[in-house]
Amino acid sequence: MSLTVPSALLDQAQRGSISEEDFLACIQQSLPYAWSVVAGTAEKLQANGAAVEINEDVPQTDAEWGQLFRLMASDSMRAAVERKYGVRLAFQNCCKVGAFAQDATEQYKEFVSMRAQILNQKPELLNC
Repeated sequence: MSLTVPSALLDQAQRGSISEEDFLACIQQSLPYAWSVVAGTAEKLQANGAAVEINEDVPQTDAEWGQLFRLMASDSMRAAVERKYGVRLAFQNCCKVGAFAQDATEQYKEFVSMRAQILNQKPELLNC
C-alpha cells in the first residue's frame, strides 16, 4: 500500500474532494523518508536560487527504497509536491532525484534523456 490514510481523510474522499494540504500531510506522514528526500531537494533548490538541485543519496533500507519509488512513481503524489514547491521533479535510476526550476527546461531535458540514463548506470545499483 502506498499511503497510510487516516480514516477521516478516507471518509472525506468518499464524500467528495480532499484538500491538497491534507493529501500532502498524508504523503509526509506515510512516506517520511521519501518526503525528506524530495522536499529537502526542492527546498535546497529554492534556497540556493539555482536552476537544478540533484539528490544522489542512496537509500539505506528496502523500506526507504520503496518509499522513494512510491512517491516518485505516483503522478498524483509527485504533482502535489511539485505544486507545493513550484518545481518540476524527475527521477533517474532508482534513487537520483532532481528538482528543477520551472524555467530550467534544457537541464530537465538533459536529466531525463536516454544519454543521461546510460551515463548514470552504476554497478553497485544493479539490483536496487
